[in-house]
Amino acid sequence: MSPKPKATADDPEAQADAVMRAARVLVGVVARSVAEVEDVVSLPQLRVLVLVASRGRLNLGQVAEALGVHPSNATRTVDRLVVAGLVERTDDPADRRYLALELTLRGHDVVERVMAYRRASILEVMDHMSSTQRRALARALETFAEAAGEPSQGEEAFVLGLPA
Repeated sequence: MSPKPKATADDPEAQADAVMRAARVLVGVVARSVAEVEDVVSLPQLRVLVLVASRGRLNLGQVAEALGVHPSNATRTVDRLVVAGLVERTDDPADRRYLALELTLRGHDVVERVMAYRRASILEVMDHMSSTQRRALARALETFAEAAGEPSQGEEAFVLGLPA
C-alpha cells in the first residue's frame, strides 16, 4: 500500500484524510479521559455531568432532549448521579413544576478531572510543535469548529465529542 499524499491546498481528499488522522488522536485523548473516571461514572452519566456543567441548570426534559434519549432513560441516569452525590435536584425557579439539576462540588470535580486530563494530553502533543504551528493549528481548528456550528465558548462548550 502506497503512503497517502500530504494534505495540499488542491487535494480535498488528502485534506480530509489529514483531519481524520487528527480526529483519531483527539478521540484517543477523549477515550483515555473517560477511562480516568470510569471508576466513578459510566459514559452516559459523564455525558449528563458534562451537559449540566456546560449549560447550567437543566430539567430532566432538557437533559433527555439534549442527549437524544427517552425521558425515562435520562431519569434513571440522573437518579444514579443523585445517589452518587454528583448531581442535586432543586426547585426550578422559572417553573415550579420542574426540578432543576445542578452539579454538586463532587460532580464539578469529576468534570474538571476529565477536562484537566484532556488539556494535559493535548498540550503534551502540542509540545512537539513549534509556536507557529500551534497558532496555525488553533486558528484552523477554530475555523473548523465554527464551520460545524460549534459555539466558541471555550471548554464549557464541549460534550465529549459526542452528539448532544
